[in-house]
Amino acid sequence: MSATRFSTGSNHLLYHAGAAIAVIAWGVSFISTKVLLESGLSPIEIYIYRFALAYIAMLLFCHNRIRSNSWRDEFLFMLCGLFGGSIYFISENVALEYTLVSNVSLITSLSPLLTVLLIGFIYRSDRPGKETLFGSTIAFLGVGLVIFNSSFSLSINPLGDLLSLLAALCWAIYSIILKQLNALYNALFITRKTFFYGVLTALPFLLIEPQITPPTALMQPKLMFNILFLALFCSMFAYLMWAAIIGKIGAVKASNYMYFQPVVTLVFSYFILGEQITLIGCTGCAMILLGVWLADYLQKKKV
Repeated sequence: MSATRFSTGSNHLLYHAGAAIAVIAWGVSFISTKVLLESGLSPIEIYIYRFALAYIAMLLFCHNRIRSNSWRDEFLFMLCGLFGGSIYFISENVALEYTLVSNVSLITSLSPLLTVLLIGFIYRSDRPGKETLFGSTIAFLGVGLVIFNSSFSLSINPLGDLLSLLAALCWAIYSIILKQLNALYNALFITRKTFFYGVLTALPFLLIEPQITPPTALMQPKLMFNILFLALFCSMFAYLMWAAIIGKIGAVKASNYMYFQPVVTLVFSYFILGEQITLIGCTGCAMILLGVWLADYLQKKKV
């Protein structure tokens, strides 16, 4: 009996460790993308290379079924690829050209709150309570401090912070669409379809690129390492691991780890990219994390 409990407890600990690893990977992914941008790749190219490779790799794990149940579902998957893939990541990647890596990570972490607020706007029966609105207010004040700090103290273009907000909004829309698909398909199939339509809807964006980097340029060790890290570890491996973890410890417990993604980015961007950490920036960071956590905590406590 005791051996069984020990084994169960050990497995449970492994799942929590896996959740932490996935969040660390996503936190560092902002820095890896920044390195690719500074190496000459465009935001659109980075996204397409990253998720095309991730899609091909995912076919090794999920290839028995290609089409969904209906054309309506295919359309919903296309919207997932658009809002949770191409527009989200291209906005995020472009934002990295104009603002700090830590800012992008912090502001996009608002997506869970935006999801709740958007659902409340669309469905009257699911309107957020005072607890959620209170936490949202604190978080958005934190965003204001982060934007103020970077724009005025560090002479950063606020366009990057606004694009980060657009990315967070896109992820909120994606999450709402995803709710309809989760009841019909497993996480692997949904993720693979999202990757496919994400790449497909990103291809027209290449038309606005004045120059396209040839694939042979990716043979440079630094470019190859970062693209493979983003595609295989941050996309394929982390998404697959996250799907398995949610099935074992639940979405609520797993989502708690997402609060630490901006902190991971903040720390790594300081040591790797040399980005400054100021008092105003740290205060904004703390308010965003506190607001997101408080809204979630008070809502659960009420229930």
